[in-house]
Amino acid sequence: MRALTEEETQTLFKKLAEYTGSSLKSLIADAPDGDRYVFRLSHNRVYYVRLSLANLATSIPRDQLLSLGICMGKFTKTGKFRLHITALPIIADHARNKIYIRPNGVMPFLYGSNVAKAHIARMPSDDMVEHSGVIVCTQDDVPLGFGITARSTAEARRLDPTGVVCFRQADCGEYLRDEDTLFASG
Repeated sequence: MRALTEEETQTLFKKLAEYTGSSLKSLIADAPDGDRYVFRLSHNRVYYVRLSLANLATSIPRDQLLSLGICMGKFTKTGKFRLHITALPIIADHARNKIYIRPNGVMPFLYGSNVAKAHIARMPSDDMVEHSGVIVCTQDDVPLGFGITARSTAEARRLDPTGVVCFRQADCGEYLRDEDTLFASG
């Protein structure tokens, strides 16, 4: 497990900023007990972990360390960063934009479908632009996943009911669909 390089850090923060906006700074701020959170890389996966725990993990050989902290995502072979569903609790707490879906839209989303306008209960932000990161939640504010907006808020309100409002990036159904490969190395 090692610290991220400058280029890896910029790529990670650029991706996280799509969903969190300016509250990204609070992710790495000091915790109430004086410890702080850091990002560490192991087997192309980025983990969000307390610094004191990351320092303890240096005594474990890299090939024997499977996971530590919360897996935020992984770097692809081309150098892009892909967020995993395991990052949802962290991102949802600091989200800039959210979309709330009706109960009839929960299961299609959890089965891997995009969010259609007919499934939208409300979009609290009037200033969402096209291709911005959003957290998809139930009406009870339970985060289900995240995605990228297909249209701006104004355009989405004019869509027909079958029009796509949000492209799905990850959803909680991945825990079941991809359980064999979600934490596999490589």
